[in-house]
Amino acid sequence: MEQQKVIISRNLQQSLSDAIAECPHDKLFVLTDDTTAQLCLPVISGFQCMLGAEVITIGSTDANKTLESLSHVWSNLQRMGATRHSLMVNLGGGMVTDLGGFAASTFKRGITYINIPTTLLSMVDASVGGKTGINFGGLKNEIGVFNNAHSVILDTTFLRTLDRENLLSGYAEMLKHSLISNEAMWAEHLNYEPDNQQSLDTLGRMVADSVAVKQRIVTEDPHEQGLRKALNLGHTAGHAFESLALQRRPILHGYAVAYGLVVELYLSIVKTGFPQDKMRQTVNMIKENYGRMAITCDDYPQLLELMHHDKKNTGQTINFTLLGAIGDIRINQTATEEEIKEALDFYREF
Repeated sequence: MEQQKVIISRNLQQSLSDAIAECPHDKLFVLTDDTTAQLCLPVISGFQCMLGAEVITIGSTDANKTLESLSHVWSNLQRMGATRHSLMVNLGGGMVTDLGGFAASTFKRGITYINIPTTLLSMVDASVGGKTGINFGGLKNEIGVFNNAHSVILDTTFLRTLDRENLLSGYAEMLKHSLISNEAMWAEHLNYEPDNQQSLDTLGRMVADSVAVKQRIVTEDPHEQGLRKALNLGHTAGHAFESLALQRRPILHGYAVAYGLVVELYLSIVKTGFPQDKMRQTVNMIKENYGRMAITCDDYPQLLELMHHDKKNTGQTINFTLLGAIGDIRINQTATEEEIKEALDFYREF
């Protein structure tokens, strides 16, 4: 898989111009969703390097991360005369970079693409690492491929467009990165108040640190054969919460990850000896900022079934990434259904 360049940009026009210049192409396309078309596309549309770019727009939110939206992108690329030598810029949140990366990776057997993430979640998670895909059959990211963007350009000025809920969604992935990294990073992430009125300089540095954690892991294990599974902390339970919510009232991905962290930190105490005081501190931070998705015992069978569909599983066991301590990563951990139900009980009561 081609090495991915991650650019912490202080001058978006120059960064994008340089990235495009490194990708010889016959035609340039930009993928946005309804929201980023209004709020973010005007920021780059006047750049000299974007002159003549064709714009493709899909519906916003994860509800549109579908085969229908993917087909819409393919159809527009075909209609507008894209070739295997064309270039696509994905401008948007994680849904756009996931779906756009998959569309680019499969059209004409693959065209080059650049990601410009515009949400905190996509900056620290979705746009980096080469995972692309769509939801399918009621399951998160069921269909996709590993394929790096040529470049990922991170510019925190886009964060001014976000409300607090979307900032918190991205912040959950940053909190996860700190848990798998070290106590100093965890303490800073635990105490920082994610609010778009606060200093973007401070948040920008924290974003760079968080991306560095993911980039280091992805570089060592690009296809998730071992260490990269560390990034799944909170995600086995989190994706189950997210898939259940898709059938009711969708929730943001980061909120689902935060809820998944509660479940999996509890399992970490039971299974791998994670310190109770640090679990309580983390869970209290999540409770104060993210609330809780309402579930009952009647939802347990469906949540367990959704966990069984997780891509990390082998055979009939449910596979988790747990922690022995902050930074002490334990991949390929299993839990019985009774242990998972006990963790879900804790989640409901916390």
